[in-house]
Amino acid sequence: MAPIPGPGQQPQDDLEIYVGLTSTEAEERARGRGWAKVRALPPGAIITMEYQAGRLNFTVTDGVVTRCWSG
Repeated sequence: MAPIPGPGQQPQDDLEIYVGLTSTEAEERARGRGWAKVRALPPGAIITMEYQAGRLNFTVTDGVVTRCWSG
């Protein structure tokens, strides 16, 4: 029987450092710190809530990150 896959690895990062950065700065920093997927979303966006290790999500208002969470 094949092993059950576990959650993938994700960078150890302080997510609060992204709040206040421009969307471009935040995405570049996230990729530089090892995040495999980066997703910038407008406020109130309807999104799926499945957890994906290695993904970083941003809420972006007027080009500036206002919220950040992993998964």
